Amino acid sequence: MRSRFALALAAFALVAAACPKPGPPPSPSPGELSGEVSFMVFGDPEELQSFRDAIDAFRDVAPNVTVNLVEASDRSDLIARLSTSFSAGAPPDLFLLNYRFYAQFAARGVIEPIEPYVEGSEAFSVEDFYEPPMEAFTFDGRLTCLPQNVSSLVVYYNRDAFADAGVVRPDAGWTWDDMVSAAQSLTIDEGNDGTVDQYGLGVDPDIIRLAPFVWSNGGEVIDDEENPTRFTLDTPEAQEAFQKFVDLRRVHLVVPNEEEIESEDHESRFLNGTTAMVMSSRRSTPVFRTITDFEWDVAPIPVLSEPSGILHSDAYCITRASKNKDAAWAFMEFALGPEGQRITSAVGRTVPSLVEVAESRAFLDPSVAPVSSQVFLDTIPVIRRVPNISTWPEIEDAVNPILEVAFYETGDVQEAARLIDEATRDIFARAE
Repeated sequence: MRSRFALALAAFALVAAACPKPGPPPSPSPGELSGEVSFMVFGDPEELQSFRDAIDAFRDVAPNVTVNLVEASDRSDLIARLSTSFSAGAPPDLFLLNYRFYAQFAARGVIEPIEPYVEGSEAFSVEDFYEPPMEAFTFDGRLTCLPQNVSSLVVYYNRDAFADAGVVRPDAGWTWDDMVSAAQSLTIDEGNDGTVDQYGLGVDPDIIRLAPFVWSNGGEVIDDEENPTRFTLDTPEAQEAFQKFVDLRRVHLVVPNEEEIESEDHESRFLNGTTAMVMSSRRSTPVFRTITDFEWDVAPIPVLSEPSGILHSDAYCITRASKNKDAAWAFMEFALGPEGQRITSAVGRTVPSLVEVAESRAFLDPSVAPVSSQVFLDTIPVIRRVPNISTWPEIEDAVNPILEVAFYETGDVQEAARLIDEATRDIFARAE
């Protein structure tokens, strides 16, 4: 079945063919532009350096444009600073944000719709990008921001730990039971003293970690993808997947407990070899490339009934109040074009949204870990997403603490589903 985005795109093409009209006025060439562009972003040191590298390369094509990188400390700081700057009427010209959080700004009308710029671009067209992230950044029927990446949830695994334990390495099509069995074999108490020296798996009890397994089990997370009014975690399919997810900690004991995670997170435990598998998106790749003590790779998440995945994607957005939109677009066009995406993908942080680059050696280079980067591309056809509604950040803030209690303490998924529904109905009702 073709997606709504694909059908809308086809309809637009038919109308355009039948009723030709002038395209958007041509933008000045980058070499003719001048002035300053502020670009607000957060990221790990490696990712921030990739942005600086893209800015340096952009100077060769637009020598009179200065792009100033404005660094937020983390996502919360970025969102807070954006909110404050919009309220004050002095936002950055450009920012990069995940699709789960951008709708709160799109709903306020403070983002410049990007579709007219893309229509006039000579560097790429809408069809050159993967469809799922383009759909995620379409708000009220208009392409609002332009995605930089199209990651998904995968399982990072310690190849040496698997070999030492005699466990078969994960591959496409492995099942939930396969993962649980492997995690049990890889959870090791070397001295039989009650202290686990190596856990089999690391996963956070968040809605974006639970969702793909609900979908994989044939369930739904919300009642309506376009106009959600409630969570549907109380259905039999969702409850079964929810219970299996919670059992990873409550029954199988293959995931660290809450106190252990507060002292050292899953990513750090994988780095030092005390967790054999961890579920994460492409964002973990740069820090894992610093590992020298063992070899690692990635595999798709396991299957319950059917393959599934969840979108992780960030996009460049131009603010409506920008005083230098042409220069901001020129940098965005460069950064998201073939040369720019090759530069930013080199650090390993992103799965390029531009198909040409994602399917090239720039991303799939087998000489750098992970060897199986193709896994990220193979998952794209089954990727789904949470809704891009204005109140979704509030919803996550309300849901995740309830999931944590069920995961670490009670194991009661029926009560958790009831509490989640109760805590979020009013927030859904306020969504735009």
